[in-house]
Amino acid sequence: MMTDSIAGLTAVVTGAGSGIGLEIARMFAAEGCRVVAADLDPSACDGIPGVRTVTADLGTPSGAALVAEAAADAGILVNNVAVAPYRESFAAIDDAAWQRTWDINVMSCVRLCRAVIPRMAARGGGSVVNIGSEGARHPKPYLVDYAVTKAALLVLAKALSMEFGPAGVRVNTVAPGPTRTSTMETFLGSLSRDLGIDVDAAADHFVHTMRHLPLGRMNEPADVAAVVRFLAGPASRQVTGAEYTVNAGSTASV
Repeated sequence: MMTDSIAGLTAVVTGAGSGIGLEIARMFAAEGCRVVAADLDPSACDGIPGVRTVTADLGTPSGAALVAEAAADAGILVNNVAVAPYRESFAAIDDAAWQRTWDINVMSCVRLCRAVIPRMAARGGGSVVNIGSEGARHPKPYLVDYAVTKAALLVLAKALSMEFGPAGVRVNTVAPGPTRTSTMETFLGSLSRDLGIDVDAAADHFVHTMRHLPLGRMNEPADVAAVVRFLAGPASRQVTGAEYTVNAGSTASV
């Protein structure tokens, strides 16, 4: 019988200082991985057994190199770090803003994959999971540069899965929908003030009136982490180049 254990593997998680990334780092550590948790501020991971934190600006070549150096034996790589700035209009996004979003959301992934995947291939394989977004397929004008970068990650995962599949390296994408992270909590706080209701009622309004989520609730970070865990382990050994949506059924298109 095939085991799905990932104990003893080194797992790299970027954007591990909060939200989905923090939950993924905790999950891997609980399953016996040696975790390299990277972020501008990874202090939320301090004290988690099995987790080594790396403070790095992953939007820069030096930041990505620092993380890659700390995880030379990585068997799992989760590219989670991202920024999603609210935009008043497309015309208001200048070149510098576009470049910063691109550097953090896409080039961090490119640089870490370039450093880590050949090492995985040389050791016989590994698993890479890129955290995408439903915004890649259903973009919103106020998150246009974010959506563009998440669409780029889908293409990157497909190309890498084809090149490195023969060497045993699998590359997949997990695309979350609305998730109860600190960013979402800030939005819900604003919504509650606008509507004159408490935050829980605002969350209910968002789920049932604004987004009509069929499952009736938003993601918790653990919901996303569970799918990442599946893709990281041997149980998904025949899965590569795939996109897994975790969005409570928010996408109705085929």
